[in-house]
Amino acid sequence: MYTKILIPLENSEADKAILEHIRPLAKLTGASLLLMHVADGWVARNFEQLKLAESEEMKADRAYLESVSKTLEAEGFEVGHVLAMGEPSDEIIKFARKHKVDLIAMSTHGHRFISDLLYGSTADKVRHLVDVPVLLLKARSF
Repeated sequence: MYTKILIPLENSEADKAILEHIRPLAKLTGASLLLMHVADGWVARNFEQLKLAESEEMKADRAYLESVSKTLEAEGFEVGHVLAMGEPSDEIIKFARKHKVDLIAMSTHGHRFISDLLYGSTADKVRHLVDVPVLLLKARSF
């Protein structure tokens, strides 16, 4: 059924919800997990063009991904991780296609219409532009 599951993480409390839900599915199917965080600050968006050094936020995001990966590996999962830079929805879509994932599992914040119009919705863009199933889990309020 699923062999590669992409899990975009935010480096926030919302990540706990999607990770709790995806663990049993990954165990059941024997899927490997691909963790991804997309840094989207000014430094991240201009990193390559301006040959910038990683920001403290990017370093923290990388350390977070490594920590979550180690935890999941200790639980017996096969895990990879990547820190991407740019527009989150674009980077998630590009990564999913390049790595031929069969499921994208991500948390949402449950914004309403006006908020989504103003800020856009990463989850909405992803689900409309990929050809694989997308599991969306509304994050609990923390």
